[in-house]
Formats: sequence, structure tokens, C-alpha cells
Amino acid sequence: MALAKLKSSTNKDGSEKFWSFIEPQKCAPPEVISSDWVKGDIDRFILFEIEKNGLKPEQEATSKILIRRLFFDLIGIPPSFDEVERYNNINDQKEYEKLIDHLLQRPEFGEKMASYWMNVARYAEDQAHQVGNDKKFFYPHAHKFRHWVIKAFNDDLPYDEFIRMQLAADQIDGVEEKDLAALGFLGLGPQYYDRGRLEVKAEEWEDSVDVVSRGFMALTVACARCHDHKYDPISAADYHAFAGVFASTKIHKREISNNNGDKTYIHVVADGKIQDLPIFKRGDVTDKGDVIPRGFLEILSNSKSKKFSNGSGRLELANAIANPKNPLTARVAVNRVWQLLFGKGLVRTTSNFGNLGALPSHPELLDYLAVTFMEDEWSVKNLIKRILLSSTYKQSSFAASQKRLKDEGNKFYSYFPRRRLSAEMLRDSMLYVSGELENGDSGSESLELINKKNFRRTIYSRISRKELDHYLALFDYPDPNVHSSSRDETITPAQKLYFINSEFVLERSKKISTTVAISDLNESIAKLYKKILSRYPSPEELSKSISYIGLNLETQQERWQRLAQNLLISNEFIFRD
Repeated sequence: MALAKLKSSTNKDGSEKFWSFIEPQKCAPPEVISSDWVKGDIDRFILFEIEKNGLKPEQEATSKILIRRLFFDLIGIPPSFDEVERYNNINDQKEYEKLIDHLLQRPEFGEKMASYWMNVARYAEDQAHQVGNDKKFFYPHAHKFRHWVIKAFNDDLPYDEFIRMQLAADQIDGVEEKDLAALGFLGLGPQYYDRGRLEVKAEEWEDSVDVVSRGFMALTVACARCHDHKYDPISAADYHAFAGVFASTKIHKREISNNNGDKTYIHVVADGKIQDLPIFKRGDVTDKGDVIPRGFLEILSNSKSKKFSNGSGRLELANAIANPKNPLTARVAVNRVWQLLFGKGLVRTTSNFGNLGALPSHPELLDYLAVTFMEDEWSVKNLIKRILLSSTYKQSSFAASQKRLKDEGNKFYSYFPRRRLSAEMLRDSMLYVSGELENGDSGSESLELINKKNFRRTIYSRISRKELDHYLALFDYPDPNVHSSSRDETITPAQKLYFINSEFVLERSKKISTTVAISDLNESIAKLYKKILSRYPSPEELSKSISYIGLNLETQQERWQRLAQNLLISNEFIFRD
């Protein structure tokens, strides 16, 4: 892949030489020295850079760590002690593959994947602004979109169809009525008060342009709303051609039949008054320039494919994005999956493949994965499995400090990154080990996270643009008002105080402690470690725990709870290696 620098030109001339606008090519994996480490083509691309920079890959992680890593990456909850024992021979490649297949087929896989897609789609169930008690712009049926996304990932809906459905399900032949909920990707967007004014409508159109262009193609098209993009080959005319699609689209609540002849609703979009937009000069809707036909970006079009003429153009837009010839879409998709598994993408700026974004650290690997992804009929599950089977993924996270200095930021993937659990995984894991986690009905309505009777997975909780739940905000859940490509990982005193003082953690600790306290102190402590950390305590841990619990019956109950809490908030529990 050529990594020629993009000129700061907004026309097509010369810009097609920029790396992200060149169609991905599947080149042969490079030759490497330590070929015995290689389990597939991914490893050859990674190992080539590791060796070139005077490094060596880290040894394979232990079976317990690999099991825990797979459980969190694929279903978002930890393995039980029994599951760790059952899959203990995971270092055998066949057994390792069996576990991957098992986890990919579990319904929790779709829940885990939907957690990340909700951020890409800026999912929320209300608006940032509310006048008095007026909730007419809120989304009480938003959970139908969430349900559709979960099912789409569990069914391994081909990613190109995943795109088309979310942008234009109502215009695709043969789509069942229940699958129209996919249109929530657009239909759950922000709606502003005084929506009849043109300048207010223009703000909503910009949101749609932004979430679609960044979410599917990692292009900041919305930056060209007021003027030609200063860094990427996207003109103001391009923006208004794109925005015209959404100016011809309306958000509405659609009545459908549910599984019981009863009526329910989904929040979707439909074609409205078809219109082409004039260029609003400098973003001023009163200063109108030439009218621009609805269409696709010039840099990604030929003369025949740019203009849209079928209704709003949503289906034509979806087809243009999902076209295998589009050089961005598959790259962006595989890069997001890589980020999910390794904490960062091969392109660090996962929603910006433009001139101000990062260059790919392993461009040939990115292209290889993108082309393979398309050849494999856009299967997300097969893409994930391909990555998980690599030696790159199976590396230990315990790397010497000298290596960490030499491979700063783990740019060459010479070891596995250690990461804290996400907000969802933290809460879900505590409920899981306390035995309280309820299997979620993905089609049911959301519950408030602060509801003490809410024992469902965090994905099923209500997400508010107006006031994001305190717990989610504390543990780096993104702002649902806007598209988000990744999550920060902050370390704050408030987080530690939450672990120590929150009623949620204390209740989970109490619940666990009451289920393990039996007459045999040694056995009780072992049971506690098995329940929370999925392992036996070491001799030293056992000795210290016995000393801490003591024989005083008046203090034992409180100390059992504190011991359980200490294990729940330990680094071993809240991080994954």
C-alpha cells in the first residue's frame, strides 16, 4: 500500500494517491525468521515488523489467562471456575478453536458486540434538551433497534447487509417488517426544538452526515459543511450532495405488529419531501449558492455513480458505501474489530482515515484483512476468529520494561496489551460472580441503571443524552450525543471511591459472602476465590485470609463481606491480561 502524503487539495486530482483512497490489495505475507511462531498470515505481517525492529514476540499466555481473555473479548463476562477447569487444555490449538466457536455461538456474543456499536451509532433514548415535561422527541421504543443489532451480530449478518439495513431497510425488497427497526441507526438521531426552521434542520442533517460518514467510512465529511474540507478531498458541494439525502428523509414513529397481532412502534426513517440542497455558504442557510444534486463523494465516485435519483437516495448511498470497490468500508470495519481485540486499531484514529488521521501501523496487514473480509462474504464472526487464532493475539501481556520502552505504545504488537474492563463488563462481571445476573430479553424495554432491581446486563439499561448515568460517565462511557469511535481509559480517585463506597459493590460483596460462609474456614475461602477470581487461593493468600477472617463470630460476617469486596475490586478482577 502506498502511503503517499495527501495534498491539502479539495478536488480529486492527486488525492486518489492517498493511502485510504486506494483500493486495498491483498499482497503475499512477508518472509520471517522465527517461522515456528507463526500460526497464520496475520502472524507473518506482525512478526516481520517485530523482527525488523530488533524485537521478539512474547511467549504464549497461560491457559487461564487465555480463557479469561476470550470470554471477555467475545461475550463480555468472565469464565466460571468450572469453565476454566473444563477448558484448561486450551493450549492445544484444536481445543482453543473449539472454545472460540462455542463463545461465538453464545447469545452473549451479540450483546457484547452491540455494546460497541451503540457508541458508533450514538444510541440514546432521549434528547439532550427538554422543555418542561415535553418528551415528544424522546424514544420510548429505542430498545427495538438495540434488539435488532444484537440479533444481527448473533446471526452473523454480512457486514455489507448490516450497512444497507441500517440506512435503507425500508427500500430493500423482501425485508420483514420487524427488521425495519434497523433504521433506528438514523431514526434515533437528535431532534431539536423549533424543528421547522431551516437552520435547525441543517443541524440535524449534519448529525446524519457525520454518523454515517465517520461510522462506516472514517471520513469527516461534516467538516465540509461551511467550506471545502481543509485537509481531505471533500468539497462543500460533496457535503451538500450527501446532506441532501437526509434533507429528503424524515424521522418518524412507525406502527408495526409484534409477535403477539398487538401493535407496537419503532423509531425509524422514511423518505420525506425529496429535495436537493443549495450550498449554504459558510454554513449560513440564508446565503444560498448553486443547488447540488443528491449524490456520493466525488473522490469515491465515477461519473455514472455520483448522482442519486431513487427517492431520497438512501439505498443508493448504502450501496455506494457497501460496494466492495469502496476503498474505505472494509478497512474501517476490520480496523474497528482489531481495536476491540487489541485496544487500538491498526489505524489509531478509527473514525478518521483522512489526512489528519493516523497512518496505518501495518498497512499491508490492514489491506490483507480488508480483502479477506470481503472474500469471506463480510462475515464478522469469521474475521474475529481469524484474528483470535493468531499467535499475535495469544501473546502474554507480561513484557519486560526494556521491551516496553523499545516498543513504545506496543506499536509493533510484540506483547498483548493489559486493559481495564469496560463499564459494562465491570458491572456485568460483578453481577455474574454474585449469581445475580439475569439473562436479558433483548426485545424488552430498558431499565434505569440505578434501579436496584435491575440485574440485567448493562447493554439493556437506558442511555440518556440529557443526563448520562453517573456510573457510566465515571467509567468512560462515551457521550451519546455524538458518534464515538473509541473509549478513554481514565484512572481517577472517584473510580476508587466508587469501588470502596458504592452501594452496588457493597451489595454484590454481601451477596457473595453469604453464599460461601460455611463451617470449614479453609473451604469457605477457597470457595470465595473460586467464585470471584475463578481460581484457588495461593497458600499465602489462604493463610492471610484465615488470619483476617478470624474466629470471632461477631466480626466474621462483616469481614467476609470486606474480603469479598477486596477481591471484587482487585486488579486481577477489574483488568484483563
